Amino acid sequence: MTILANYEPHAAKGLIQGSDREAAIKTVFESVGGKMAGIMFTRGAYDVVVNGEVPDQAAGMGLALAVRASGSVTDLVVLEELDMKAVLAAANKAARVYKPAG
Repeated sequence: MTILANYEPHAAKGLIQGSDREAAIKTVFESVGGKMAGIMFTRGAYDVVVNGEVPDQAAGMGLALAVRASGSVTDLVVLEELDMKAVLAAANKAARVYKPAG
């Protein structure tokens, strides 16, 4: 999973004061049975990009919900990698039976 987010002003202040975000993010991934692969602070639309792995969707969304609830970030976006073969198989099944309106 990849997480993109922007820091709220009080969280940005914490960064300036030396808050170790890499350690904190690693710990939160581990708390749900996952692993942080990397963190990048960026210029542009998002302040931070985090890459990591979680065991399942519930763990990933639980992690995201906890971060959102903290009030330290805004514009949190979760990108989840999908198995395109499985997606296309499901799409083909659905396309065979779907009847559009009209």
